[in-house]
Amino acid sequence: MKFEFEYDVYNSISELTPADQDLVNKAFDATKLSYSPYSKLKIGACAVTNKGNIIVGSNQENGSYSVTICAERVLLSALSSQYPDEYITTLAISYLDWNNKSDHPMTPCGVCRQAILEHQIRYKCNVRIILSCQNGQTYIIKKGSDLLPLPFSI
Repeated sequence: MKFEFEYDVYNSISELTPADQDLVNKAFDATKLSYSPYSKLKIGACAVTNKGNIIVGSNQENGSYSVTICAERVLLSALSSQYPDEYITTLAISYLDWNNKSDHPMTPCGVCRQAILEHQIRYKCNVRIILSCQNGQTYIIKKGSDLLPLPFSI
């Protein structure tokens, strides 16, 4: 068995459509909402729903590390609370690292990949994912399930 998937690579944010640029910029702005005193890694996420609503999330750390919640899951939780009948069509993720750099795309962790996949299954949709940075390439993945080929399921 072999798993492969295709994704689009852009040399900079400026090559994206205006709508995608807007999501990436809002994801980067969401990094300012991050509470990350331990890792110093500020992650921001921004999504647009099927009805055009915009949701943002940022990582929220805790001294009890298992209580920490990633930006993507903060966003998904906000979505289900604020717009319970809507689903994500596109999700943009950006970051600033401990040296205030953002120079390569960063992928969601395994837990967030599972949460995104569960969202796709729940709403029978595909979540397009934009992995961005401020100074470097941007990746666009056509569906979140491509990031988790062997998901947990019951």
